[in-house]
Amino acid sequence: MERYIHYQNAKIVYTKVGEGETVVLLHGFGEDSSIWDGQLLALKKKFELIIPDLPGSGKSDLIVKDGVTLKDYANCLYAILKNESIEQCILLGHSLGGYITLTFASIYGSMLSGFGLIHSTAFADTEEKKETRKKGIKFIEENGAGLFLKSTIANLYSSISKIAKSDSIIRQIEKGFDFSKEALIQYYNTMINRLDTTEVLKKASVPVLFIIGTEDIPAPMVDVLKQVHLPEIAIVHIMTGVGHMSMIEFPENLNKFLSNFCSKVSQIRS
Repeated sequence: MERYIHYQNAKIVYTKVGEGETVVLLHGFGEDSSIWDGQLLALKKKFELIIPDLPGSGKSDLIVKDGVTLKDYANCLYAILKNESIEQCILLGHSLGGYITLTFASIYGSMLSGFGLIHSTAFADTEEKKETRKKGIKFIEENGAGLFLKSTIANLYSSISKIAKSDSIIRQIEKGFDFSKEALIQYYNTMINRLDTTEVLKKASVPVLFIIGTEDIPAPMVDVLKQVHLPEIAIVHIMTGVGHMSMIEFPENLNKFLSNFCSKVSQIRS
């Protein structure tokens, strides 16, 4: 069921479906909530799902103000949960959604019974990565959001998936033309300015899930493996031959990992 709230004068749209333990799925950069369609079908049978379009993505309005940070997105999620009277949930974030997940955990940790990083990292951007993003912002300003995503999105997939999942990738590229310049630039600036959040992992007293792709370029396996020992309870799945987009590349495997993790968290709570 589609619902919405107003947050900082922006209409924020989200889906609520299913019954059971509340699981929130946060999409990444250049995506919207539909990236989780395969997970929605698999998980709604056992869990209550909250799946928002982040501000500026899908059907949600962009937050229009200077200096938007990941805290604004975390606070937006908090407003959604309060609107639904949800006091505890499992929070799972892909890529940019993982950065928001860690930020949410740093502010509202008591609301989480577990959280997960799906192809994401607690490390801040390196100086080299910041420069790459700044060049990306310049490209977006000059050429538009759609052409930028078209030029970069194929690099999110493993070499095998680029062929096997070509139709899904093409649809994702086409959807990228719905993004505004302002939205992608805002996301990039929040990522450039984000801080290292490994301390959040160190302090986590709830289970933390890590989904890692051996061919992931934006969240390299070598970096994420340096973080998996930090939480008190870590559950790690390394997906061989997978890039940054396991929800499209190998959805059945991802669904199993997510379902098992959420069930384990529910058992711990009970």
